[in-house]
Formats: sequence, structure tokens, C-alpha cells
Amino acid sequence: MPVSTIIAKVDEEDKRNFSAFCSSVGLNVSSAINIFIKTVLREKRIPFMIAQNTDPFYSPENQAYVMKSVQELREGKGSSHELIEPEE
Repeated sequence: MPVSTIIAKVDEEDKRNFSAFCSSVGLNVSSAINIFIKTVLREKRIPFMIAQNTDPFYSPENQAYVMKSVQELREGKGSSHELIEPEE
């Protein structure tokens, strides 16, 4: 079967760490990438979950609350104070 080359730009440190990992489990980088490709083709999906950052600060509900609070402050419905640090 003919082979083809895939070229991908990867952070140099990531490449070094990935290569070291592959070596530690008895693979080379090419074999690891081929395993990934074969798994994608067999399962018709990326073989791991890809998720957006789920930091609750950025939830639509919290963003709406923040924007409402900002608007209230702009309308003079609030007061400012120094940051209160929690006691340890």
C-alpha cells in the first residue's frame, strides 16, 4: 500500500514530550499518529472528548448577571469599596 506524508506544525516542546512518551511505550511518533488515524476512521469520530472551557464564570447566566450589575453601577445603583480579602 502506498504511503503519504502528513506535515503538521507542533510546538517544539510538545513534539519532544510526545516523542519521549511514544518511546516510553514502545512506539515511534509515526506509529502513534497512524493509530490515531486508524481509530478515527474505524470509529468515525475523534477518539476522545473535545470540550469547550466550562469555567462557570463564563456561563451565559453568570455573564448576564455581571452585565446587569455593571449596568446598575453605571446608573448609580451601587457603591464601591476596597477589596475585602478573606481571612485564612
